[in-house]
Amino acid sequence: QVQLVESGGGLVQAGGSLKLSCAASGRTFSRYTMGWFRQAPGKEREFVGAIRWSDSTYYADSVKGRFTISRDNVKNTVYLQMNSLKHEDTAVYYCAADQSIVIHTATTRWDYWGQGTQVTVSS
Repeated sequence: QVQLVESGGGLVQAGGSLKLSCAASGRTFSRYTMGWFRQAPGKEREFVGAIRWSDSTYYADSVKGRFTISRDNVKNTVYLQMNSLKHEDTAVYYCAADQSIVIHTATTRWDYWGQGTQVTVSS
């Protein structure tokens, strides 16, 4: 069982930056693929990016070059650094964990979820 708690959300102006954190419980955190998803009002939850235990990453085209995912296996924490934020990045951001080494973009393939943190980008 893995419990995930996101933090770091807030209000930021367009063009600004924000860093989200996701703290995970459990002794096997380093073995999980960790992902970030987001859900805007009236839209489906969508894949943002993910990082494997090996630190290899994969991003959605919409955030590539602007967002960076990293992890600290000592602190059991994964981060989402968001730069050059746009109004369309406004959403609730969720952290997820998956035991598979394959990065899945579908939400149904992820085993554990956090409660989400709101990010609002003002234009």
